[in-house]
Amino acid sequence: MNEWKKYLAELLGTFILILIGTGSAVVAGEHIGFLGIALAFGLTVVAMVYAIGPISGCHINPAITLAMLVNGKIGSKDAVIYIIVQCIGAVIASLLLLSIMTGHPGYDLATNGLGQNGYGVASPDGYSMVSGLIAEVVLTFVFLLVIFGVTSKSAPAGFAGIPIGLALTVILLVCIPITGASINPARSLGPALVVGGTALAQLWLFIIAPIIGAVIAAFVWKDLLEDTAAPA
Repeated sequence: MNEWKKYLAELLGTFILILIGTGSAVVAGEHIGFLGIALAFGLTVVAMVYAIGPISGCHINPAITLAMLVNGKIGSKDAVIYIIVQCIGAVIASLLLLSIMTGHPGYDLATNGLGQNGYGVASPDGYSMVSGLIAEVVLTFVFLLVIFGVTSKSAPAGFAGIPIGLALTVILLVCIPITGASINPARSLGPALVVGGTALAQLWLFIIAPIIGAVIAAFVWKDLLEDTAAPA
């Protein structure tokens, strides 16, 4: 039963993150801008860390789960199920967002989308595939280093949610104009599956790049930084 509580927490946490994050872009993006969207994602992560962190660790991101698997902080069984339920939560969130948006007379799925990620013609500011790939790898790497640092034994206890959420916010401020900001394969998967077309064709980048960045961060932390962390 405790195992299923973890899995349900990851499903719900990812669902809430994608619903609020992409919802902020689709519903209110023209009012709140990139800063507001970044804050919506970041503050939702803060809330989820404290809400479900004690239950599941609050990964709500397959890239984080894979990084934790590489560093031996989660078992392979839990990692596989975490990733599955994260993806399910993201898809449900995108379907629910679509059902909400269909009630707006000016909304069109093909035109307005669901906050999906993209590069080239699908990039918010027209950035190339290479630019998008580099940004997603490097910024996911930075995000995971922050997560490993603030959840390490030498970090002050009870404060991890705040720096994690703030880190995601500032990372998204850089990345949203480039790709719409993934940093999370589930975040990209949900909207892409529902929207289809270009979003689905470009999904590969937003699965591969965050995973590469996260796994590199896991090795860097484990092999170069973890043993040298200063005591609290």
